[in-house]
Amino acid sequence: MIIDCHGHYTTAPGPHQSFREAQLAAFADPSKPPPKPATISDDEIRESVEQNQLRLLRERGADLTLFSPRASAMAHHEGDEAVSQAWTRACNDLIKRVVDLYPAHFVGVCQLPQSPGAPIANSVAELERCVTELGFVGCNLNPDPSGGHWTSKPLTDRSWYPLYEKMVELDVPAMVHVSGSCNCNFHATGAHYINADTTAFMQFIEGDLFRDFPTLRFVIPHGGGAVPYHWGRYRGLADMMKRPHLRDHVMKNVFFDTCVYHQPGIDLLFKVIDLENILFGSEMVGAVRGIDPETGQYFDDTKRYLDALPLTEAQRHQVFEGNARRVYPRLDAILKNQGR
Repeated sequence: MIIDCHGHYTTAPGPHQSFREAQLAAFADPSKPPPKPATISDDEIRESVEQNQLRLLRERGADLTLFSPRASAMAHHEGDEAVSQAWTRACNDLIKRVVDLYPAHFVGVCQLPQSPGAPIANSVAELERCVTELGFVGCNLNPDPSGGHWTSKPLTDRSWYPLYEKMVELDVPAMVHVSGSCNCNFHATGAHYINADTTAFMQFIEGDLFRDFPTLRFVIPHGGGAVPYHWGRYRGLADMMKRPHLRDHVMKNVFFDTCVYHQPGIDLLFKVIDLENILFGSEMVGAVRGIDPETGQYFDDTKRYLDALPLTEAQRHQVFEGNARRVYPRLDAILKNQGR
């Protein structure tokens, strides 16, 4: 089967965003009562998904998507910790409803209620709720809740350890995924996302996180940012810093997806990065939604790029299915329970 490890609910019904706007308005004006999450019908959810993610999933030949709230809308820098807690819960509950309506096609990945300056330990309860009660298989972790100002400690800092301890206990990975940028120097999807992917990888090189958590797993999206293109730089820096070989120091715990939107980029990714570290992903109906005038195909139809690679059937199975089931063991358990 073909598992897309990177999908977001970018087409959530309008009332969900209206709740967010009312929530932020109430934060700005304390005289207004905090709003309640929107009332959204199953039919509204069906319409939002069947005409978008589910339709494209079928048209492009995939089977299942790991589905999480819209990344750019996490906006941990807006409001305060209480606002983020309420917004995150509403977003995750909505994902759960999509999964319940389409259990053969979607599996949940949760947003975390991060907030600038708030201890990451305060996000642990929502991770545990989503995994143990809602049946989610992973989380999205924002390394920069400040929205482009990078006020947090590196991901290898011990301040992150309470979350990592819970991730290890629950046996779930995290996708390293920033949200919107409020820094005008960094376009959200064109700069901030790729910067964060690259920054996270360098932080892992500099630290010893995986010595302390040998089973901790991260997916770095968007093809690993700039990392594959500058692989020699990172190998060289690791050598200069007297770090172990990247194969042993980082790449037993870090994986890249295939959200790279042209054939030469995919070719490079597969030439540089070991196959066991690559998971199929598209982020479709996401950052880049248009048709490539050079090919006449959608930029985010990433399966086409992989189909053009000279992979054996065993290698195709590994990238499209096997690696995802290994990195997300709770996904593997769900699929086995479904007879898949």
